Amino acid sequence: MSAVQTKRPWVGVLAWVIALIIFFPILWMVLTGFKTEADAIASPSLFFTPTLESYVEVQGRADYPKHAFNSITISLASTLLALLIAIPSAYAMAFLPTKRTKATLLWMLSTKMLPPVGVLMPIYLLSRDLGLLDTRTGLTIVYTMMNLPIVVWMLYTFFKDLPRDILEAGRMDGANTFQEVTLLLLPLSMPGIASTGLLSIILSWNEAFWSLNLTASKAAPLTAYIASFSSPEGLFWAKLSAASTMAIAPILIFGWMTQKQMVRGLTFGAVK
Repeated sequence: MSAVQTKRPWVGVLAWVIALIIFFPILWMVLTGFKTEADAIASPSLFFTPTLESYVEVQGRADYPKHAFNSITISLASTLLALLIAIPSAYAMAFLPTKRTKATLLWMLSTKMLPPVGVLMPIYLLSRDLGLLDTRTGLTIVYTMMNLPIVVWMLYTFFKDLPRDILEAGRMDGANTFQEVTLLLLPLSMPGIASTGLLSIILSWNEAFWSLNLTASKAAPLTAYIASFSSPEGLFWAKLSAASTMAIAPILIFGWMTQKQMVRGLTFGAVK
């Protein structure tokens, strides 16, 4: 038996331990949502009498379907807009590079290192002057700008792995740039585009800073819905856990259903 085969059981056990450590806070949050407030603030225990009291109160206090609709609409719209901008940008950088291409990519990525609060004031003032405060359109534009550097970088990496011979053969057959992109590039890189889109949806769904600062009630997504259950009187842990569970459940189910596509896209081009 080789050394690698000997270590494989330990690698599997270690992977399970790490997965359980990561999953435990989510499990605890779900369980807390089924407790009363008295049980939630009592000594931690896995044994309690489950109740739907917190879920009933959460539903009566806030309009969950409206917030869920806002999250779905904003996440999908911002992802589609980011892809529409990023695909031609990544194509130009991958197949028509200039001496400034790498510098441009690094500059785009460096914008992700900027704390969001550093640009809160100008974006807030622009949104106010353009009438985009507390609107799904305004939040869609902000989320698109937020995810665009990552989307461009991922697509650029996928496009760079594509064989240039196929695109050159298309040009020799008379394909113009639009046909080259739509008939050759997009079908060949669809796994990469799909995984990039899925990641963008997840990032948009989980974004809290901009939703809390640029919305009030009309366009508030589920991240703002969760925050509404903290009050000056204190944190109501059972209600907050119930609201958090309802907010993350759709994206958890979505991620579970699309995990194969995401892994396939993220490993796209890794094996030649």
